[in-house]
Amino acid sequence: MLESLKRTLCRLFGRGGSTPRHPTRDAARNTTVGATTMNKITSIADVRRHFLNNKEPIYFISATNFNLLGIGDWVGNFRHINYIDCFEGQQRNVFVPKEKFPRDFESIEDINNYLLEHKEVIDFIQSRADGEKAGTAAFLMFDEHTEEVCEQLGLRIAFPPAALRQRMDNKIETVRIGNKAGVPSVPNVLAKVGSYQELCEVSRDLGDDLVVQTAFGDSGHTTFFISSEEDYYKHAEEIEAEAEVKIMKRINCRGSAIEACATRCGTVVGPLMTELVGFKSLTPYKGGWCGNEMFAGAFTQEIRDKAREYTFQFGEALREEGYRGYFELDFLIDMDNGEVYLGELNPRVTGASSLTNVAAFAHSDIPLFLFHLLEFSDVDFELDIDEINERWSHPDSVDSWSQLVIKHTDESVDLLTAAPRTGVWRMGADGGIAYDHYSYHPHAAENEQEGFFLRISGAGDFRYEGADLGILITRGRLMDDDFQLNERAKAWIEGIRGQYAGQSLQDPVVEEVAVSHAVGGGNFKIL
Repeated sequence: MLESLKRTLCRLFGRGGSTPRHPTRDAARNTTVGATTMNKITSIADVRRHFLNNKEPIYFISATNFNLLGIGDWVGNFRHINYIDCFEGQQRNVFVPKEKFPRDFESIEDINNYLLEHKEVIDFIQSRADGEKAGTAAFLMFDEHTEEVCEQLGLRIAFPPAALRQRMDNKIETVRIGNKAGVPSVPNVLAKVGSYQELCEVSRDLGDDLVVQTAFGDSGHTTFFISSEEDYYKHAEEIEAEAEVKIMKRINCRGSAIEACATRCGTVVGPLMTELVGFKSLTPYKGGWCGNEMFAGAFTQEIRDKAREYTFQFGEALREEGYRGYFELDFLIDMDNGEVYLGELNPRVTGASSLTNVAAFAHSDIPLFLFHLLEFSDVDFELDIDEINERWSHPDSVDSWSQLVIKHTDESVDLLTAAPRTGVWRMGADGGIAYDHYSYHPHAAENEQEGFFLRISGAGDFRYEGADLGILITRGRLMDDDFQLNERAKAWIEGIRGQYAGQSLQDPVVEEVAVSHAVGGGNFKIL
């Protein structure tokens, strides 16, 4: 009896050499590096506390801050460094250099390299640096030159090397990794094509209605729908220039997207989202991405479970390839038989990240992007990924959000004289919209009558075919059960477009200069 009481007191007050210690639990509690004891992260609460107390400067460097809206609420010392000021100087954690030098950009990498070599940006980074350690940088896109400049500045890049990302971004490589991981693609062949006859020969088992994709490029620009010789010759030069193309059977499908993060503990998987593709009121590009819808009921539970299972398998295969961190998979859901097919891999944060990181599961636990930052930190962690994935797979963890990426769809070019402000807009009973108040976060839109609008093109910018005007994020659905834009979506699109006004460019030379200095548009996607 006395011994039992002594053991109880020992457990209560942590004393007494006779009380056995739990080696696994103790190992999870602390790790020792030299003479320094560092707490090991073992729970979501630990991750929250770690990043809220973060002292190291962390940057997201890109054309805009759209992809990681609101992440600064979770991470101390987080700053955006952007080329476009979507907030008219109102947002404290967004740094935009005041002086802009005329330059023709051909890619998002060009924009990021321009920013990193800009004196104002360099001064800003150095003013927050701890000696030679300038902090950590994340990007939407970067290349080997970006890596060189970051090394000179003392910035650590929170992504695998650009060369590895480039290999993973190859649509042909994606098919091969998927096959290895047991994640099927739409029936396809991978081949070099030199003529229409060769295309017909290598694809004879796929039928006459084909989809051809090149290894790299944005959707809508390098995806070709071919059902005749005439279709082929419209794109023959691009197809024949490739060492290998992906040739798929055309299926009756719905596009979807799912984001995930490959960590040392396993792959964390987000929710399956519907993709908005090719709507003429939003984009001039057939097959071009123009938004997402997060709605648990968009697909059956069986389809959602299959997509999540495939994403986990693919993430584990990426880890074997040496890739770790944030990625997104596009899936094609065959509406005739319910099959789930791998579309493509984006080894990065994407346009869908703005929804993934604001949903209910993200705010009840942590945004998916924090797993990415954790993976590239020096902190030791051990998290139960299976438990997290199980929790995130539950329909109640997915509230309904939608976003529209609104581009200029006309062939005209003009100079904008008016544009809607970033912030919360409200829709009236008549379908008209009005500005309500400034905010930097989609959660400020509290109901389906409100929407958060992030302005991309503003007064003084050129408006041209394919130019990104802005993004609307709102609660609820913007598509119907047939995956067409609903009346609320159409009213928002009309209302936002109505807030823009432009001055015509009469001089053809001025128009040509305007297009040549455009950011994004038909040349590359900045979001």
